[in-house]
Amino acid sequence: MTEWTMARVQDRVESAADVFAQLPAVKPTGYFNAWPEYFHGFADQVGQEPEMKRPRPSPRQITEAEAAMLWLRWLERDDARIVWLRANRQPWKKIGWEVGLSRPAANRHWQYGVALITWRLNGRVPSSRRSRRFVVENADRLSRKIIL
Repeated sequence: MTEWTMARVQDRVESAADVFAQLPAVKPTGYFNAWPEYFHGFADQVGQEPEMKRPRPSPRQITEAEAAMLWLRWLERDDARIVWLRANRQPWKKIGWEVGLSRPAANRHWQYGVALITWRLNGRVPSSRRSRRFVVENADRLSRKIIL
């Protein structure tokens, strides 16, 4: 497999968020609808747009999404939450309100989270003595020799 980059990690986490959004909702058992199914006649459907349903995710997509969710375990709780909220395409302002950080600080935490996942997927773990800035700047250059 090729080297992981921050863009590939970001795309995989976003696709995982999309897959989980497409899965059917979990409902409590025992509740059902006793009303009969309504048959729509031709006159009822005249002038209406067809309701398009998105296809369910494939088993491969679900497996990849579950693997991407496990990557979030490598991060601290707040960083993982920021990465997941951003994967669900939440605006930075809402993310900042939810985690109690300013927009630039939330962006830095997101960049660090994606960079740390990239490091781990490439089989490397940055030293704890290294700064977050170093981890982010060198995440896409892991194929080169980096002096840790």
